[in-house]
Amino acid sequence: MYVAVKGGEAAISNAHRLLADRRRGDRSLPALSIDQIVAQLALGVDRIMAEASLYDRTLAALAMRQARGDMIEAIFILRAYRTTLPRFGYSRAVDTGAMLVERRISATYKDLPGGQLLGPTFDYTHRLLDPSLLGDHEVAEGIQREPDTEPVMRVSDILAGESLIEMEEPDETDTVPGDITREPLEFPLGRDERLQALARGDEGFLLALAYSTQRGYARTHPFAGEIRIGQVEVEIDIPELGFAVSLGRVQVTECQMVNQFKGSAKQPPQFTRGYGLVFGQSERKAMAMSLVDRALRASEFGEDIIAPAQDEEFVISHSDNVQATGFVEHLKLPHYVDFQAELDLVRRMRREYDAAQEIVEEMKEAAE
Repeated sequence: MYVAVKGGEAAISNAHRLLADRRRGDRSLPALSIDQIVAQLALGVDRIMAEASLYDRTLAALAMRQARGDMIEAIFILRAYRTTLPRFGYSRAVDTGAMLVERRISATYKDLPGGQLLGPTFDYTHRLLDPSLLGDHEVAEGIQREPDTEPVMRVSDILAGESLIEMEEPDETDTVPGDITREPLEFPLGRDERLQALARGDEGFLLALAYSTQRGYARTHPFAGEIRIGQVEVEIDIPELGFAVSLGRVQVTECQMVNQFKGSAKQPPQFTRGYGLVFGQSERKAMAMSLVDRALRASEFGEDIIAPAQDEEFVISHSDNVQATGFVEHLKLPHYVDFQAELDLVRRMRREYDAAQEIVEEMKEAAE
């Protein structure tokens, strides 16, 4: 129960005014533009889009600016805006096999069909502060090879050719995938719903769970089969036309983890898969997602569920940073009535405790 605070409306109005002042900062400096955020803080923008489940770089940049760089606050703002948008329909499943690849690496094969393509990455930087970035210096343009529009063969297809990895057959039924943004979660979840939740889950939380699986808190031994970043086409069926039309392209990061599996009475020894797909360029998130996805498939392979990352309800119920933020930050709001009740209870218990202690002391003195 919350009670009104005298003068609260004026205090809140002044707090908003102060927030706007701090957001603007030093007036002698030029204001940060949305275009600058989109172009120069792209990875932060991509994370906001991914965890808000809304692919729009301009709106994500606006949310980042409004939140003063607080990523979770920005995600909260953009997700709230998303709820106001009309739903026109569902697109077809994107074909990541036909991705226009910008970056594509594999830790399982050095020489693979289509080759390794490093693209823009921090992997080979020295992680040393670069003083030259304190100023606005000239930057050389990136070297790019001629674009290859041919689909790039998947690493998992190589293993599948030898029947050394679990097969993934397309679902031929008319089963409609779940939509966690419209229907409440009911455990146990299908893998489609789990992947949706993981795709918009908090990167830090998933990273910690993924790390735990590598430290022995799940029965997996992963290899990064393939990580690819690029543009995929989004299509939607138009009933009046009788065929699908393209809505455009979006950038995504896809990761397929290859994991060991000793086999069971029904399945031979083979590799299994963990999968991650995220809006924008977000390798760490996609890798963590794929590791957690594989851990959550433990029951499919008859594995004992002994680790947090294998517990579906624990993982999914705590992965959403907007929900977690609301639950934690509501503690800042007034709880005066609740606390007074607790205070009265503790005082009464303390009086009873002190009275009991006095009786004990009196009995000790009488015994002496």
